[in-house]
Amino acid sequence: MWLGTYERDYSRTRVLVSGLGELGVDVVECHRPLWELTRHKAGGFLSPKRLPLTGARFARAWAELLREQRRAGRVDAIVAGYPAQPDVPLAAQCASARGVPLVVDAMISLGDTLSGDRARVGTAASAALGWLDRASARRADVLITDTRAHAEFFASAYGLDVDRIGVVPVGAESEIFTHAPAPDGEVVALFYGKLSPLHGLETILTAARMPGVPPVRLIGDGQLGPWLEAELARARPDGLERENWVPYERLGEELARSAICLGIFGTSEKARRVIPNKVFQAMAVGRPVITADTPAVREVLTDGEDALLVPAADADALADAMRRLAADAELRARIGEAAHRRFTEVGTPRAVASRLVEAIGAPAPAAEMAA
Repeated sequence: MWLGTYERDYSRTRVLVSGLGELGVDVVECHRPLWELTRHKAGGFLSPKRLPLTGARFARAWAELLREQRRAGRVDAIVAGYPAQPDVPLAAQCASARGVPLVVDAMISLGDTLSGDRARVGTAASAALGWLDRASARRADVLITDTRAHAEFFASAYGLDVDRIGVVPVGAESEIFTHAPAPDGEVVALFYGKLSPLHGLETILTAARMPGVPPVRLIGDGQLGPWLEAELARARPDGLERENWVPYERLGEELARSAICLGIFGTSEKARRVIPNKVFQAMAVGRPVITADTPAVREVLTDGEDALLVPAADADALADAMRRLAADAELRARIGEAAHRRFTEVGTPRAVASRLVEAIGAPAPAAEMAA
């Protein structure tokens, strides 16, 4: 049972639920929307003006969820889906009453994200989020993160045994991000995202202004949107195309039309611990990825084989990698195909869901054993 106010349409949830279905696992969803009611969250829901409304909506959602989950039949585990931390106290009560394990898909630290990486909350909210992260991690029967680097962070920060934390990659939906042949025509590098600090937008823009670099198509809006608009007004890179938003279902088409995908290049500690959705999505489509060389990325990708990895915040190295790929169609094809093969090993919904089943310690479903 997926239980709570988790983001139902976020790719993390969609990949896991889809993959579990492929494995023959029935998923019951008891959900009320909350965090997805605003596109650009970035901590805004914790502002003094919005916090009372957020709290009231949360209470109303859980009053309905408690009634709904009681009517559901037997389940083998309850999952507090991403973002899990706010739902853990009540989800834990439900799991305890049913005598089943509570799986907390923390994936990332809320305190580290909103206080450290994004610097969007004050001291009091930061302390509260840190407490919530710790309490959620300790209450979980099974704690889930997206990378080994994040598992080590949770273990160190909250005194947990790292071997008791399940690492379940974010992966990508194969139905949306389908393997596609390399595009014809001009080589274009694609970047998309919610424009948070870990993306390293300044590094991307600086590289895009350098001679010989292929044009960049930049999709997204968010926390750094006003800064980006000011930078483009000051010195727009030649050939850069900007689009504020593209529906999630169209991102696979955007990747198919692009020759290169750009990952993230920020220097925060969180940036070193994540592999962003866009990297797995580009791998699924078969596009070569350039992204920062971090401990998390090294868990999945190898420089020169299935990606080009560059030092974080190094615009010169990023520009060199972009020129290298733009000038060599054979290299783009080789790295893109190797990335797709790696995706089939670790990033498909089935592969990702298998890691979740393994972390819970459940018996392999019949569909998996027959595969």
